[in-house]
Amino acid sequence: MANNITLSAALRSNLISLNRTTDLNDRTQERLASGLEVNSALDDAAAFFASRSLNNRADDLLNLKDSIDQGVSILTAAIKGIESITQLVQQAKGLALTAKATSDLGVRAELATQFNELRTQIDFLSNDSSFGGTNLIETNPDNLTVNFNEDATSSLTINGVDSSTTGLGIGAALGAFSVDILIDIALTQVETAVSTLRSSAATLGSNATVLQTRLNFTEDLTNTLDEGSGKLTLADLNEESANALSLDTRQQLGLNSLALAAQSERAILALFG
Repeated sequence: MANNITLSAALRSNLISLNRTTDLNDRTQERLASGLEVNSALDDAAAFFASRSLNNRADDLLNLKDSIDQGVSILTAAIKGIESITQLVQQAKGLALTAKATSDLGVRAELATQFNELRTQIDFLSNDSSFGGTNLIETNPDNLTVNFNEDATSSLTINGVDSSTTGLGIGAALGAFSVDILIDIALTQVETAVSTLRSSAATLGSNATVLQTRLNFTEDLTNTLDEGSGKLTLADLNEESANALSLDTRQQLGLNSLALAAQSERAILALFG
């Protein structure tokens, strides 16, 4: 067309080379700014989508990690509650033994009152041992299910255990401990309760260990996925810095070459002046 500008071969070659250098420099600056060698699917589709898949799974596992961590806290609250309840049951046992060691009915009646007060505190403790609205040892205990993978095919279900006086089978002090047989009934109940509490604590403790192990594993796996994603997309900043320096030099040389080529054409035009 009449409006087209025709460049000489020298100018066109230098201009193309300069444009390529500019594009490379822009890409290098983007890598330095983002820290990524692969910023989009246009850079490397296979690496980009593989990295995204790893990142997505890492994000899913992070959500599960939070859930597992909450599960550990729920179990810890329940175990602490059982430990405190066990102490109260041991105190109740001491009261019953003291009552049996005396024949003073007034003292026995007072000890029976204290025994019943401890029963009330045991119920309070069992109902207060909750975390985040979940209580594994209250009168009507919750159950806890913790998922370990994205599709919930790996999980752990922890059944709650009633650790109130009803669940433990600790009845009120009968007849104000007036006769030994009534005290013996209380002693049998509290001894059975202690055994039950120890068993419950052991079971919950074992489950807590499992959750802590899975928590550590999930954290390690998440880090591994993030590292794998980084290997696919992260830029070598040392290399890119060297590239930037080299490209700046090449760009400057390209500008000089372009200027020299234009100068040569102007010299030719001067011949017609």
